Amino acid sequence: MTQTTDPVALTADLIKCPSVTPEEGGAISLLADLLDGVGFECSRVDRGGIANLYARWGTKAHPKTFGFNGHTDVVPVGDRKAWSVDPFGAEQKDGWLYGRGATDMKSGVAAFAAAAIDFVRNTPPDGSIVLAITGDEEGIATDGTIALLDWMDQQGEAMSACLVGEPTCPDHIGEMMKIGRRGSMTAYFTVTGTQGHSAYPHRALNPVPVMARLVDQLSTHVLDEGTDHFDASTLVVTTIDTGNPANNVIPAEVRATVNIRFNDAHSSGSLTEWLQGVADTLAAQTGAKINMTTQVSGESFLTPPGPLSDLVAKAVQTETNRMPVLSTSGGTSDARFVKDHCPVVEFGLVGKTMHQVDERVEMAQIHQLKAIYTRILQDYFA
Repeated sequence: MTQTTDPVALTADLIKCPSVTPEEGGAISLLADLLDGVGFECSRVDRGGIANLYARWGTKAHPKTFGFNGHTDVVPVGDRKAWSVDPFGAEQKDGWLYGRGATDMKSGVAAFAAAAIDFVRNTPPDGSIVLAITGDEEGIATDGTIALLDWMDQQGEAMSACLVGEPTCPDHIGEMMKIGRRGSMTAYFTVTGTQGHSAYPHRALNPVPVMARLVDQLSTHVLDEGTDHFDASTLVVTTIDTGNPANNVIPAEVRATVNIRFNDAHSSGSLTEWLQGVADTLAAQTGAKINMTTQVSGESFLTPPGPLSDLVAKAVQTETNRMPVLSTSGGTSDARFVKDHCPVVEFGLVGKTMHQVDERVEMAQIHQLKAIYTRILQDYFA
């Protein structure tokens, strides 16, 4: 008799777990118990106070191992009074399931877990299936998927292909899949001059005009015109601060932050070198001291169109009658870590309400996503 696992019920159970990063909230334990009960070998890979789960059905490092990566942690709910429902109540209304994480991405985790469970129960494949689930995607992400990949390397575990189940579709399920992501880095600048009285500017070195010149040079520079699979890189000035409450004092210091989203024409290293060069030149011209530090969230990457993207696109088209656009748009995801391990693409639901008040997902879409993931498994192991 064919057995089926309800992905909507599983999504609801996960929403009821208040797993705001870095809290596990019961979500990882729930999945571990469920998967262990149907023959998955489950390992907790906790690190740095973060709960992670590695679940494998089949033999270790089988040459045909399909993996799924996702996260159960969620962003804070914000003002609870602004919600029309309990953020962790998993309330169902008019065909929608409400709750923090409903879209990003407990529905994706539930859909793939349900697809995998039913697949190994009813048509055990010649190969292995892996679920690598983290509790640290919405946080600083140093002890989440990275910890799982480190542990896999130590244990001789491997995936031959991986799908990340983040929301990828703008308006309708099936519209878009991700075959790469832009890199992301932030640069923090501090310009130091000499404090003085605004009536005697010649006795001071005002860092504010220096910073104005710096951010103007950076923000007006054209990084590139885009590449074959990526839009043009962007640099955005996100803040300029002096902390100066007086209107007659030239401050000694001013700070600014810029964020860069870059394509495969650059690396964080090449961009850091450019930023430092601009700062050094301006410092030499003005006599001000310019200090810069950087934080890199991830490098740009691309999984070239090929067998994996074809596999996913075919399944999506079969189940939705839409051929997904191959995109590299959006922010970062844990695919930026997985890409160093094996080929990886991303496909998931419509992401319109993620991180919003009254986050919600159409329940019919969760069933549809499970059907897509099931077809991917069927075709991969055919």
